[in-house]
Parts: sequence; structure tokens; C-alpha cells
Amino acid sequence: MTAADVSGRVERQLPLVFGSAAGALALATGGTALVGGRLRRQTRGLGPAQMTRMYEHHDAVLHSVKEGVLIVDGHGRLVLANDEAGRLLDLPPDAEGRPVTELGIEPRTAELLASGRVATDEVHLAGERLLAVNQRPTRWDGGMSGSVATLRDSTELRALSGKAEVAERRLRLLYEAGAKVGTTLDVVRTAEELTRFAVPWFADFATVDLVDPVLRGDEPVGSAMRRTATCGIRADHPLWRVGKMITYSGTVPQALGFGAGRPVLEADLRTYEGWQEQDHEQANKIVKYGIHSMITIPLRARDVTLGIATFWRSEKSEPFDEDDVALTEELVARAAVAIDNARRYTREHAMAATLQRSLLPQGLPEQDAMEVAHRYQPARAGVGGDWFDVIPLPGARVALVVGDVVGHGLHAAATMGRLRTAVHNFSALDLPPDELLAHLDELVSRFDQDQAAAGTDAPGISGASCLYAVYDPVSGRCTMAGAGHPGPAVVLPDSTVTFPDVPLGPPLGLGGEPIETVELELPEGSRLALFTDGLIQDRGRDFDEGLGVLRTTLAGLPGRTPEETCQAVFDTMVSSRPGDDIALLVARTHLLDPGHIAEWELPSDPAAVARIRNEAAEQLSAWGLEELGFTTELILSELMTNAIRYGSSPSRVRLLRARTLICEVADGSSTSPHLRRAATTDEGGRGLFLVAQYAQRWGTRYTPNGKIIWAEQPLTDPVSPLGDRTGDDLLDQWADLPG
Repeated sequence: MTAADVSGRVERQLPLVFGSAAGALALATGGTALVGGRLRRQTRGLGPAQMTRMYEHHDAVLHSVKEGVLIVDGHGRLVLANDEAGRLLDLPPDAEGRPVTELGIEPRTAELLASGRVATDEVHLAGERLLAVNQRPTRWDGGMSGSVATLRDSTELRALSGKAEVAERRLRLLYEAGAKVGTTLDVVRTAEELTRFAVPWFADFATVDLVDPVLRGDEPVGSAMRRTATCGIRADHPLWRVGKMITYSGTVPQALGFGAGRPVLEADLRTYEGWQEQDHEQANKIVKYGIHSMITIPLRARDVTLGIATFWRSEKSEPFDEDDVALTEELVARAAVAIDNARRYTREHAMAATLQRSLLPQGLPEQDAMEVAHRYQPARAGVGGDWFDVIPLPGARVALVVGDVVGHGLHAAATMGRLRTAVHNFSALDLPPDELLAHLDELVSRFDQDQAAAGTDAPGISGASCLYAVYDPVSGRCTMAGAGHPGPAVVLPDSTVTFPDVPLGPPLGLGGEPIETVELELPEGSRLALFTDGLIQDRGRDFDEGLGVLRTTLAGLPGRTPEETCQAVFDTMVSSRPGDDIALLVARTHLLDPGHIAEWELPSDPAAVARIRNEAAEQLSAWGLEELGFTTELILSELMTNAIRYGSSPSRVRLLRARTLICEVADGSSTSPHLRRAATTDEGGRGLFLVAQYAQRWGTRYTPNGKIIWAEQPLTDPVSPLGDRTGDDLLDQWADLPG
């Protein structure tokens, strides 16, 4: 082949070579452009230096975060784990690229990472750590390509959360204790509430021992205690029973705690010998029973130690620890205040009860007008101011009284005593019921005014109520009036029960309206029932309903004695712990035997005095009272002479033979004679003095038509007024003149 042939062949193929080269160059240029565009899109236009810095930054962030980060591919192999993940899971150095199930991770955690499922704050255990795991799957082009998981160490958070839960639980329990312990003002009940509250949520057994005087409301003196309350999960426990007197001594925890005023914790009674010092046999019984741990805490309130509370755990219960001591201290401190409040109330209640008992009638006076029985029941809330009374009056009459003071406690009892004394004093003046209550109303108003002027905080007396009734066994009439108090029930001999319409009137101290009286004719054998509103009204029973129950009860007791009637009414209508004080007075009427009454008209003629005097002596002989003849004639002579000389017509003379011999002279004048010292030169004025000397008692009472001067003598052992003195000595001292 010649050079010319080669040259020609090359020239012919050059266009093809250049065309292929141009095509290849164009293809290379286009591919480069495509790859560059794709790369720019993926790197967002970042250059190599920028990408290097970005990688280093992200890598630093990944390994410095406080949460563990893991990337797992779709085949369950670990692709990436930061430093925190390696620490939390204790991963080996060559963990990346290996299946997560082969890395020594807790099986439950490995299963989650390999599954790729969604997880939100799942708690997993890693050694002694608690991990909160969150996991989300990663997707690429619509397909699963693995998952990303984060790990957060929540061990400390859980511990803090646990403490917060414990604190919240403690506060909740203390709140419940405040609602359940100390619901009453009763020392024993409060101690029982403490033990019942502590078992079983805190202790298996609980006991309370109180210094013995505390139970009576007194100040705690000495160290002798009485087991006051016990509660346990079982009833066959060997702990000392309620009522036992205990004196702790030596190294017994109760003695140590009581003496030092601080709690004592014994986590293991089986190894502590000190608590066995007092009663070794009892201690062995407790240990053999399974009781192994105790906390004893003194009950202290207002710098006074009232007793000891002890809590016990047994069998499978965890021993007490210091946290339990802190909780118990708060619980017992609250209970101690409640017990001390109850102690103080008990003391005040006892004082009020003692005062009230001393102020209420200790026995009913002897009299012939009525057969009387009574009942009194204090309220569950404390001693109140209800009272009753039976007061003998001149002329063989008798007054029945019931009253009610607002409130309870010492003040109410003292107020009751003041009102009862005032009623006695006013009744000695022999005032009609309406006048007596008017005077009492004025007195109560004055009491309140004096108290307000003194600036005291004690409640006033106004608002008290009273019913006052006077029964006359000669006429069979009963006159009564009320001040804010319900009227009585009247049971006739045929068992018919009525409630007389006694005008209610305003309560004492309020005044403003006149007090009205009502007069009833009572057949012999009728029964009067006077009561305070506590008998009628109670929880679940209004006043009208109570009256209906009382009516039914009284009607079903025909022929019963007052004592039997009182008991039947109380059995039917009174609960064991009434809401208000209750006083009940039941009286059965008697009429004075007409044969024991003698009456004469007294004309305004001095000559009639001798005739009536002689007829009175004959009447005394008929009654077998001859030995009273001289003194009776003397008394009648002086009283009749006074009536003729100073009184006005009509005048009457009456002798009543009851428990005493009663001489009465009535006239139409309201002027009453009174004793005074007579001068030596006075010719008269000594007659009323003789009456006062020979009579057991004497006085004047006013009637709508005038007055009655009366004198009483005992039926036996007549009064001897002279003694060692002569009649002239006595007559020289006194004289009677019109008032």
C-alpha cells in the first residue's frame, strides 16, 4: 500500500472521526451538565468547603445532644448512633452496621428498634436506667427505608416524680385526716378516729394512750396512761386492750418519746431489746405475732403532752422509715390539737354540768296541792339553760315553772341560775303570773344593758322564755302566763288531752307587748305537762308533729302516775343524744278536802271578832288541833282587828288545814300593814309583831279585789316566840301600822 492510498483513506474517514468525537464531546458535556444540576439540587448549591463545614457542624450537634439518637435501616441494622445513645445502651464500639438484636440491648428495646414501629415515650429499662423511647419510621420515594429513634434518660425525673407523688399523697391523706379525725368534741371518739384512719393505709395496728386526767377534761398530770383506742387489721392481736392503765418506763420507746417529746422509730423490734425491758412476756407475744416495726409519737398540743400514739406494722408490711416518721408527725400533730380541743370542751362541759346540777332543784318541796315528777336531759352539744321549778305558795297553792335560756355551756347555765333565783324572789312577793313575768322581763333587759355597758363579749340573756303557772287546790283553778314559751298539755281524768291557748307573749328581755294570763278549771286528778321546746322539736320533727306525738303518748297513759308519765314520754319522744335540752314537769292535781276548810264573813263590827275567834277554836278542836288554839286565837284577833280598823269591806276569814294551819283574813283594801318599832309611849302598834312571833311565816298577797294577810303555823311543835324574854320585852320593840 502506498502513502497516497493511506492518505486518501484517512481523508475519507476524518469526517466520521470528527463527527464521533463531536458527538462524544456533546454527550459528555450534556451528562456533566445533568450530573452537575442534580448535584447542585442535592447540595443546595453548596461548595465542597461549605459541605465540609456543614457535615462537621451536624456531626458535632449529633454527638453533643443530651438525647440518644439511633438510625436503623429497613433490615434492622444500626446505621448510626450518637455518643449519648452509646452511653445509655452501653453499645460496643463496632455497633454500627450490626443488627440491633445482636448488640446486647434489653430484648424489649431491641425488638422495638428492629420493628421500626411508631413509639411515643415508651418506658424501657437499660440496666438501672429508665429510658423514654420515641421512634418514627423514615421513608424514601414512598417506601420504608428504616427508622429514627431517640432515647431520653428519665431516671431522675421518675425519682422526682415519685417524690412528688408521695408528697401529693401525703397532702391528700392529711386533708382526709382533717376531715375524719376530730369530727366531735369527744376525747375518746377523737382517739378512735385517729386509729381507724391510720389502719390499714399506713399501719397494721394503731393504739392511743392518754394521760388519765385528760379523759376527764383535766390538765395532764403524771405519766400514768389509759389505753384509750385500739384498731388493727385483725382482732386477735396481743396489744393491750382499751381501758388498761399503763405506766411506761425505762428504755421502752413510748417512755423515751413521752419523756423527750419526740417521735421514736424502731424499724426492727426483733433486734431491739430495750423495748422488752418493761414487760418481756408481752414483748415476746408481739414479736411472735409478727409485729416487727413501730413508730411512737407523743400527742402534744399547746406545749402540753396529752399521751402517746403508737403505730405498728406486721408480717409482709415494709418496716417504717424516716419518711413515715415525718408523715406520722404531721398526722399526730393534727390529732393532738383535736384531742386537746375535746379535752377543753370536756372540762367546760363538766363545769357547766356541775354548775347546772347545783342550780337545778335537788329535790321537790313537799306540798299537798300536786303530785309532781320531772325529767331533764341535756343536749348532745352540751349543757344548756333549760330549767324547771316547783315553788310552794301561801294558801296551800303551788307554782310550776319551766324556762329555756338560749345557748349552751357555762354562760347558759349561769344565766339559768340567775333567772331561777329571780323567779323564786318574785314568787315570794306572791305576784300573779303576768306581773311576775313582767318583772322578770324588766330584769332581763337590765341585765343586758349592764352587760353592754361593761363591754363584755358574753352573749346577752334576751330571748329566754318562761312559763309560770299557779294552782290553787281550794278552788281547783290554775292561772298561767308565758313569755315566749309554749303552753302546757292538760290531761283530764278521762284521758282527754288538750293544749290550752296560752298567749305566747314576747320572750324575756324583748318587751313591747303586755303579758296575758289564762285561767283553767282543773278537775281533781288532772295532769299538767309543762315542757321546753326540745321535747317537741328535733331533727326530722317539727313543732306541730311533736305536739301530735305528745298528745298520742299522753292519751295512751290513763291513770298513770306523774313519774310513770314522765318516763313514758321520754321513752317515746327523746333520743339518746337530743339536739336540744329537754325539761319535762308533770303534775297531777289534788283538791283540798272541803272538811279542811272553814270560812266566815267578817262584818265591820269589832264584836264579831270574839264570835269568829270562838268558832275557830271549836273548828280546831274538831280537827284535833286544840294545842294551837291559843296562838290561833291571838293571830286571828290581831288580823281581824286590823282588817276592821284599816281595811274595807267585804272582809272574810278562812282557816285551811293542810301541811300547816293557815289563817287568812281578806279585805277590799290594797293597803298592807307592816312591822315597825313602837315607841314606849305608843298605845298600840304591837299586834302584828305578835303575829310575826307566833307564826312560822306570814305575809300579804294581793288579789283583784284587795289583799289577803295570811299566817302559817306548824301542825306540831307550835312556835314559842318568847324564849328567855318576857312578853313586855317583845312588845316594846315593834308596832303594826297601815302602809
